[in-house]
Amino acid sequence: MSPDPKPDPEDVQAVYDRVAVAFDHQRRDSGMESGWVARFADALPARAEVLDLGCGSGQPVARLLLEHGCRVTGADFAPGMLALARASLPQADWVQADMRHLDLGRTFDGIIAWHSFFHLTVAAQRVALPKVLAYLRPGGVLMMTLGLEEGEGHGHVDGQVVYHASLSDAEYRAILSRHGVEVDAFVHGDDRCGGANVLFARRPL
Repeated sequence: MSPDPKPDPEDVQAVYDRVAVAFDHQRRDSGMESGWVARFADALPARAEVLDLGCGSGQPVARLLLEHGCRVTGADFAPGMLALARASLPQADWVQADMRHLDLGRTFDGIIAWHSFFHLTVAAQRVALPKVLAYLRPGGVLMMTLGLEEGEGHGHVDGQVVYHASLSDAEYRAILSRHGVEVDAFVHGDDRCGGANVLFARRPL
């Protein structure tokens, strides 16, 4: 079997637009995230305003957040994904936006970036993460899935190769610390959640 071709980080949007319907169908019945989303929601105030960054079709994360009573703003750069989100979850606010260039004009009680931030290059992550953290209110909660070692890689979405990259565990922690966000937990390879590395953090009041 020939190795996967090296993916282009600029192709991520096109990949997700191509697979939007299949992705939505596969993800809407996933229960892997439910425990982490419940932990996230339980740490928030009632009727919390949450930013789902890289929300895709809204399935299952935004849907679970809505079921927990959160007010959800979903941001994604793939129009095909957002069209599905708007159709199935009209009670949320859906915004086409690139997380490298966010301009939302408001802050949030919680920010979740589930299987999304790692599609940015190493350089882009270093620039984007402080900008994302600026949208987190005092007392706010952050949850992200990330890599653990600096470098580039790839994953698969409905059989298509898609770009991945990561900073090191230590660098993620350092950036959060510099911007006033404290890590509560960074769980490596959670078997209950498909082997995801889950960062859970808070900005103190």
